[in-house]
Amino acid sequence: MRLGSTSRVKIQRVQGTRLRARGDLVATEEPMEIRVIFATEGRLQAHSVAVTMRTPGSDFELAAGFQLTEGIIHSGDDILRITRRLTKNVEVPMLRMRTEPSARHEHNTINVYLRAGVEFDPQLLMRNFYTTSSCGVCGRASLEALHIQGCPTVAQDRPRVRAEAIVRLPGALREAQAVFSKTGGLHAAGLFDAEGNLVTLREDVGRHNAMDKLIGRHVVNGDLPLSDHLVVLSGRASWELLQKALIAGIPMVVAVGAPSSLAVDLAQEFGMTLLGFTQGDGFNIYAGGDRVLTST
Repeated sequence: MRLGSTSRVKIQRVQGTRLRARGDLVATEEPMEIRVIFATEGRLQAHSVAVTMRTPGSDFELAAGFQLTEGIIHSGDDILRITRRLTKNVEVPMLRMRTEPSARHEHNTINVYLRAGVEFDPQLLMRNFYTTSSCGVCGRASLEALHIQGCPTVAQDRPRVRAEAIVRLPGALREAQAVFSKTGGLHAAGLFDAEGNLVTLREDVGRHNAMDKLIGRHVVNGDLPLSDHLVVLSGRASWELLQKALIAGIPMVVAVGAPSSLAVDLAQEFGMTLLGFTQGDGFNIYAGGDRVLTST
């Protein structure tokens, strides 16, 4: 069982024509099951909502962020507590055939207890799925669903960020990626203020998990929406990452890589700022350029 964010493996290194044995650090990837614990007919019941491949670390934040961005909860106030082990009074109907849980299973299972009165209907949960490190969803109907689910309207008057500050953000993100520096194998999402100061950074093998961990930190802290901030992505900007930023109330997304067409659609639809190919000499504005302060 690999519990840390990195794992040591044995490799063979070819240098020129020479072959040498050595050790190497790789980013750890482990499955994590997220369960909702809710009250029904006077009893507590567990329902598994997802299994995601993630890098261990900030697991409680990942579970909280996932539940917010998937619409299971609406704020941190909906969560009573988050644990790795179930209390004895919880019914687990889906797992009756399972033998005694192993240490690995307990470490990789997160239980989110909802407060009394918070409604949860497993039949209405549209996304009970197995998530890979590069998963995503698509479809024009998804934009309409966002309206139907009552996604927040992001602040239109802020933040305002200077172009010279924006081009420095990828470097600041990279310098703060401790695990990436050791492995070269992780995505990152960083929350910055309008002056370019790093507020929160999370890393993971899955770019969507890094985003959920970051958002989950602020769900737990109870300081959503993040209206005065922007998020910087170490790679491309997908529809799913824009959707998560929208639900957290983050008005501005800065990507080191390219955006997808649906990410651009979503940003334009909801008045978000989306920047791509951000580097030291500039960036592309795909939506919401009024939040970017330039000399012209």
